[in-house]
Amino acid sequence: MIRRKCSALGAALLTAGALATTTPGAAAAEKTCPYTSSIDRPALTHVSTGPSVKQAQCLSNVWGGVPKVAVDGVFGTATAKKIIWIQGCHGLSRTGVVDRDTWRVLYHPALDCYDPYPT
Repeated sequence: MIRRKCSALGAALLTAGALATTTPGAAAAEKTCPYTSSIDRPALTHVSTGPSVKQAQCLSNVWGGVPKVAVDGVFGTATAKKIIWIQGCHGLSRTGVVDRDTWRVLYHPALDCYDPYPT
């Protein structure tokens, strides 16, 4: 019984380790998207501009299978659309505002999203 529990725990840890290596963490994201520190996470809305917007745009582009947004530091319609899609993929409210929870998923995205990208 103990051996079976240890075996199940070991398998779970191996799976968790494998998943951790396939999704970028904050440190990896900072190398890919060097516009701001991973601790610099202000709320961003459709009128925001600057390096934090570039960081959010770059992190959103880490996601595959959907259109890439321009990393220009301007939170425009394309950025809002992408953020809303990412929020939906993670079960967050589709506000289009990059808040604390949205920053968290930008740095730690889900492996897959089955939510169709809006046309």
